[in-house]
Amino acid sequence: MPEIPPVPSAWHFPAHPTSVRRARRAVAEALSPDLWSHLGDNLGLLASELVTNAIRYGARPEDDDLVELVLWAADGHYWLAVSDPGTGTHKPALAHPHADSETGRGLLLVDHLATAWTVRPRPIRGTSVIAGLPLQ
Repeated sequence: MPEIPPVPSAWHFPAHPTSVRRARRAVAEALSPDLWSHLGDNLGLLASELVTNAIRYGARPEDDDLVELVLWAADGHYWLAVSDPGTGTHKPALAHPHADSETGRGLLLVDHLATAWTVRPRPIRGTSVIAGLPLQ
């Protein structure tokens, strides 16, 4: 009989800057202490960056949009997916901002930390950014 995988942890947050801290805390609380000591800082940082981008570029707080965060283990990695309900007018992409720019480094950080990451359209509306860190 095949091993049944655990159910992923999932949360919905309002498209508001205070949700970034809540998302980071949710990830911390979902990990066991031994995983937190190994992956916690990087998973928390990935959650912060991706939720910030989803709020800034993909959601509309005036429409009560929600940002979704899903965390799961598979294939020797911990995966984090952050989805926004945006209309697709701004697809996440790596940028190379000027040294004095105050924004534009989030996906550079994701690219540096994650073993793999991708951007996927959601079936009806919105975008998901998925990033993985190795369990080892």
